[in-house]
Amino acid sequence: MAKFNNIALGCIAAMALASCSDEFLEVTNNTGENLEDYYTTAAHIDEALTAAYDPLHWPDWGLDQYNALNIDAEIMGDNFWVGGSNASDMLNWHLLSNYSADANNTLQSLWTVDYSGIKRCNDVLRYVDWATDMTSDAKASTIMQARTLRVYYYNMLWHYFGNIPFYLVNLSSPYTAPQISADEVYANVIKELEEVIASNVLPMRWDDKNCGRASQAMAYMLYAEMVMYQNDESRYAKALEYMEKIVADSNYELLADYADIWKESGEWSKESIWEINYDDNNNERGWSSPLAIGGTVMPTLISPNSFNHEEYGLSSRDGWGFMPVRIETYNMFDENDTRRAATCWDVRGVEYTERYQDTHIWLAKYVAQNANNADAAGDINLNYNNNLRVYRYAEVLLNAAELCLSSNPSKALEYVNMVRTRAGISKLASVSKEDIIQERRLEFVGEGKRYFDLVRSGLAASVLVPDEYGYRTNAWTPNKKYIPIAQAELDSDPNLVQNNY
Repeated sequence: MAKFNNIALGCIAAMALASCSDEFLEVTNNTGENLEDYYTTAAHIDEALTAAYDPLHWPDWGLDQYNALNIDAEIMGDNFWVGGSNASDMLNWHLLSNYSADANNTLQSLWTVDYSGIKRCNDVLRYVDWATDMTSDAKASTIMQARTLRVYYYNMLWHYFGNIPFYLVNLSSPYTAPQISADEVYANVIKELEEVIASNVLPMRWDDKNCGRASQAMAYMLYAEMVMYQNDESRYAKALEYMEKIVADSNYELLADYADIWKESGEWSKESIWEINYDDNNNERGWSSPLAIGGTVMPTLISPNSFNHEEYGLSSRDGWGFMPVRIETYNMFDENDTRRAATCWDVRGVEYTERYQDTHIWLAKYVAQNANNADAAGDINLNYNNNLRVYRYAEVLLNAAELCLSSNPSKALEYVNMVRTRAGISKLASVSKEDIIQERRLEFVGEGKRYFDLVRSGLAASVLVPDEYGYRTNAWTPNKKYIPIAQAELDSDPNLVQNNY
């Protein structure tokens, strides 16, 4: 299957928004052609749109920090340990896991990545009207893709940082934007997304060569995620309507075998609503060019160290031992649950070089298989071809179940039991919100959902507490909902107010 790949276009696209400060870099064009002349063709506008997609693949490694999106969320939850070589390896992750991060140990590059994406989306929306050869349909699609992407980038910032600088038109000197509250961010961004959805311009699903572009179904999922995280009951009915539209669409359904989701053949399957594409062939990405097109380092991060066992397909894999699965996570699965083996790669009793917090259980969904970087031209640890699964059909069903639980409990039960039946476990006779949250935990281990589910459901304070091993010594409290803003950002804009973390 062809993928729409996110190509870095340095000569024509805006460089990163390093912060809302004087570090902001203007659009540059190495050919010397005036922007007013360059952006007059549909081809060049499409290049700018492709550049707006590009930051999607940066977080796992770029700008001097590892920020694989599933790891960032999972280490603050209760399914994994942080791991690594010791408690100082990726210190920011260890501190975030213990709810003791600070301005010098936070997800600073994620801030830069998302504001880079926002800046590039703004560029597209500024220049799109300059093109003289674009059809009205192409222009409308370009605009709605850029607006959806901008919502996605703001959604990431809002989830982690809450109170952030907000702007919809690129900044001029002194390159600062007003910092608004998390509730204000939500109000602005959800309105933007509602306008995109109402336009009905984007297809429910793109064709194979364009998989990776923002679709109407992806916008529906983004809407439900935001509304549910905000606990915005006034929009629950609309979110449910959108989930039911996906359910009714023949393009989407559960795969019969849960394990197939995580194979290369499972990428952009009928279960997939949206993924972030990575490729190991024709890669330009390397340790000296981390933002170039190519693969992902995430399987390296989360696999065992010096694992020399060919029978597992991981001979001589140089895994770094981050995010070992907790024993308690493995044990929560029913022994008949097919998700357990597809989620938890249990190599207890197998010898390799152990690392910190090692349980000998690893996330099977993204484990570093030899076949997944076989075509990489170099820097193989950085170039696995595993797409990051962001939204899946199973989440549609569980979102819908939660959203219709009070109005139609029998329908909610039906949705939950569809997920359980696929997993090979017994159906529930009735369902509660707690049941749905637990089913989400089982279904989405390692996908970056659990921590945010605990926060929005009000369970975080009772679940995210000190553990018996002495790894997590602090308890989560409501002021931990938003992580610290990086010191570099505070230094660059004296008007920024730090989160009360």
